Amino acid sequence: MADEDKAEKLNVSELVVDGIQKNRKVLIIGGVVIIVLLVGIAAGLSIRDVLMAQGIKKVEAFNERYEELRFDIAAPDKAEEVQALLDEISAYAPGAFGYSGVRAFMLAASIHADRKNWQEAEDAWVQAAKTGGKSYLVPVALFNAAVAAEEDGNIEGAISHYIEALVYADFFPQAAKAQFSVGRLREGQRDTESALEAYRTLIEKWPGETIWVNLANSRIIALSGLNS
Repeated sequence: MADEDKAEKLNVSELVVDGIQKNRKVLIIGGVVIIVLLVGIAAGLSIRDVLMAQGIKKVEAFNERYEELRFDIAAPDKAEEVQALLDEISAYAPGAFGYSGVRAFMLAASIHADRKNWQEAEDAWVQAAKTGGKSYLVPVALFNAAVAAEEDGNIEGAISHYIEALVYADFFPQAAKAQFSVGRLREGQRDTESALEAYRTLIEKWPGETIWVNLANSRIIALSGLNS
């Protein structure tokens, strides 16, 4: 019986070896394919890292030029230089990705805001948010888009952007301010119930934000007095 078991094991081993021999070309090709794929992935990651480094360098160069111009950005003698910078950033931003793409759109938005071109600023901030994925810069961009919309008189758009920014409340330091802004704008629309709801939500969710909580409480008292 032991001899039969031994013979059976040898037969299985021989079959495995024979199978490997017969299919060695396939196995070798498969191994080569795996190696090529791994090398390709490594090369892809390396290229991506290089592109990211180049992108960061590019937007930092844009930022340096912007910082040199920002205090004279409305000066007539700087208009051509500012426009040239804006055109370069606007051409670069749509094809960029990650941090460099977000920063490029943010720089374009800042230039538009400095020039008080609020619609263009809002659009650029929204594009920055769309490019940002789950970055901490996304709620910042949405908040600024709300400010630009508000400056442009687009109150519903502003409220929408503030609410979108609040999706990232867990890591957005200005969340309580965004929530108060929703209440403030609803109050301005004479939508008292929505304003009260926004203020009460602020107090409930951000009890440690003393300044905004106090302001929300004062508005609740004022609005409640109006309704009494």
